[in-house]
Amino acid sequence: MASKYEVEIISIEDKEALMGKYSERLLYEERADIYGCCIKLLTDNKYLKERWEENFYPMSAYVRSHGRLIVTQEDGGEQRVLYDPLSKTAFLINVDYYGWVKSIALSVAGDILEDEHGINSVHGACISIAGQGACLIAPSGTGKTTHTYGLLRLKGVSAISDDWFFVRFMADQDVAFSSEKNFYIQADIAEIWGEYKSLVDKAEFDAKGRAVVNIRWIVGKGKIFPMTPLNMAILLKRDPADSTVAKKLTTSEAVEYVKKEGFCNPHLLVKDARKTLLRERFFKEFFSRVDSYLVNTMLPPVETHKVIKEILKVP
Repeated sequence: MASKYEVEIISIEDKEALMGKYSERLLYEERADIYGCCIKLLTDNKYLKERWEENFYPMSAYVRSHGRLIVTQEDGGEQRVLYDPLSKTAFLINVDYYGWVKSIALSVAGDILEDEHGINSVHGACISIAGQGACLIAPSGTGKTTHTYGLLRLKGVSAISDDWFFVRFMADQDVAFSSEKNFYIQADIAEIWGEYKSLVDKAEFDAKGRAVVNIRWIVGKGKIFPMTPLNMAILLKRDPADSTVAKKLTTSEAVEYVKKEGFCNPHLLVKDARKTLLRERFFKEFFSRVDSYLVNTMLPPVETHKVIKEILKVP
């Protein structure tokens, strides 16, 4: 499977034709509650259906769906991701990697909330430290997951989300809300943080070395929160040409960084001028309400982690 995908925007007529083509093969139907959006999965892949059930909070079968994912396989066909913005329907053809399935489901919900409710989403991790919220936002491969799970080992640190959260502006604060019931971890996490070895030993990993797990087994039920007000944002990058390990950012510097990195979200479905302007406006207000820092993760993980802990004032 390719390491990334391109989204093809289709019309509602295209969507109807594809539904007619694939509807008879879709054996499984599940609904997820993603921050109040009913996102329906239709698939012929039992493994993906089971991971979906483990990952998301369920939605009643009596609730009409707001968005849909059709995930199916074709013999010898190419891998494709198609999206109809009008009906909020995504087609994942010959995609069997659950990481993409769950991220596109979150992106469909984000598309709905962004357009219809003024609620924005962030592809990032979010934690709470003694009631003070902080988030880690970063391009893929810069250490967001590693440092999030490192922080969760520490006393006084709780998790809201490890990968994606929704944001509402309430009074003068950013308030972050969780998106998933269980987390999707990497198999190598225990190589850096030994506390997770027992969890890794019991998990069922896919071909990409990822597994849906109940992180409460390790950190405890009381360390998973549904929401938190945010006070700080840490942006990560990995740049060997930059000798600066960490620096505080202005609002405009933080906005320019995430904009340059595609809003640190490789799963955005619609990237037209209207959506880009919405996201720029959101991040401008988002970063104006928090203290923002940029950390270069070129040091070994344990050394970078010390820097992040110092910024967050975690013992």
